[in-house]
Amino acid sequence: MSASSHDAIVIGAGAAGMMAAAQAGQRGKRVLLVDHNHEPGRKILISGGGRCNFTNLYTAPDRFLSDNPHFAKSALSRYTPRDFLDLVEAHGIVWHEKTLGQLFCDGSARQVVDLLLEECARGQVQMALGIPVDAVDHGDGLFRVTVGGTAYTAPALVVATGGPSIPKLGATSFAYDLARRFGLAVVQPRPALVPFTLGGDEVLFRELSGVSTEVEVRWTKTRFREAALFTHRGLSGPAMLQISSYWQHRTAIQVDFVPDATEGWLLEAKRNSPRQSLRRVVTDRLPERLADALLERVGVAGELVALTDKALRGVEAALRGWAFHPNGTEGFAKAEVTAGGIATAGLSSQTMEARKVPGLYAIGEAVDVTGWLGGYNFQWAWASGAAAGRAIP
Repeated sequence: MSASSHDAIVIGAGAAGMMAAAQAGQRGKRVLLVDHNHEPGRKILISGGGRCNFTNLYTAPDRFLSDNPHFAKSALSRYTPRDFLDLVEAHGIVWHEKTLGQLFCDGSARQVVDLLLEECARGQVQMALGIPVDAVDHGDGLFRVTVGGTAYTAPALVVATGGPSIPKLGATSFAYDLARRFGLAVVQPRPALVPFTLGGDEVLFRELSGVSTEVEVRWTKTRFREAALFTHRGLSGPAMLQISSYWQHRTAIQVDFVPDATEGWLLEAKRNSPRQSLRRVVTDRLPERLADALLERVGVAGELVALTDKALRGVEAALRGWAFHPNGTEGFAKAEVTAGGIATAGLSSQTMEARKVPGLYAIGEAVDVTGWLGGYNFQWAWASGAAAGRAIP
């Protein structure tokens, strides 16, 4: 094909890639969208329990992790949750807010994929799906992408292949390998929004598999108040997934199992109902299996009247600041996203273009910008994709 066949080639038909392709195509650019998967938007389809948590109303830059915490501000301010919600409503998709600003489709995640495909069709985006990229070369101001033995050229190349999280969906480190080839730095990728594993003495907590309760979890100055879930391997649930993005190996996380209790609540219970057992008071606030496991570890039992105030304060302190020492996480196989990625220092925050390689753009999860659980990563995909798609000359 001739060099003039395309104005841009987008590699990766996920959320960010389809958004970028649609935005560029609707501006009259000739766009080729490439993906080694036969089906576009595979990660979208499994998101939000199959209903796609497609954005969050409370999106703000401080809800994203990056070596440069200011990098995401520009793109997020220019393509907001309201902008994507307008698109959702224009396509007749019925939605609802679940909790904490999280927006979901009433129907299924397929509706979001269909929306993006329709937007790409409006932009007359050409697609090459189910075909691996054999090679990417650059010279004379053009990128040459060989796909299934066929070479395509364009002056702009958008890298939207994400990170290695959930490899069963075809995720790879392609974006990082390509970035390094072009001289871009990569912040060490790591699993994020991922369950913890427990070992050593804490293996006993695996017996609580299936037990869930609301907690406040803390790591250094970062804290989240959501549900925690014990699993056959360790700790999961929204609270644990959130803190996992910040956690560093060989450090402890602190869990407050009674975040709604007032200070001194056990002493107050002793004054009001001295003949109650400590177990009864604690099980009023926690699932029985969890209460029993925690109290067994604390080693305090009996009627409140028989327990000293010092002992009760000790129990309260333990329940408010229980230290877990994860021995790791379930890794990229179970991580919802990848933290780290292509370093933002080498990219324009306004256009997502590489500073030293004109025409090369990196967007979405491939970049060192990682959002909280709850629709933030999709909003980054829409915002960064729109930034690149609108900037392609």
